[in-house]
Amino acid sequence: MHLQESGEMYLETILILSQQKNGVRAVDISEYMGYSKPSVSHAMGLLKNGGYITVADNGTILLTESGETLARKIFERHTFLTDFLIRIGVAPEIASEDACKIEHDISDESFDAITEHVKKILNQ
Repeated sequence: MHLQESGEMYLETILILSQQKNGVRAVDISEYMGYSKPSVSHAMGLLKNGGYITVADNGTILLTESGETLARKIFERHTFLTDFLIRIGVAPEIASEDACKIEHDISDESFDAITEHVKKILNQ
């Protein structure tokens, strides 16, 4: 199942929240993303059916192995692209917003090439 940008954003949010607190619930995601509880519940159902998350009896949301792999990939891209844009002079808030837009559409090949190019420049 290929996820759209919104699904990737939910996975990234679950990853971020799981690093901040012990036990992520739909209400936490709703508050963090500013989405309604019904919207989050619907998305969690789709992610669960896709095999990206599990939901415990107490409502705690956990990433599956495939969900965590994808969430970490998106988070890594966001972090790298934000840092890169800040280094070239973009304001931090704009850099983060733009990185969020880019991270979902850029191909693995292009992202890897940019990453390698930046590493070479920084190591000179």
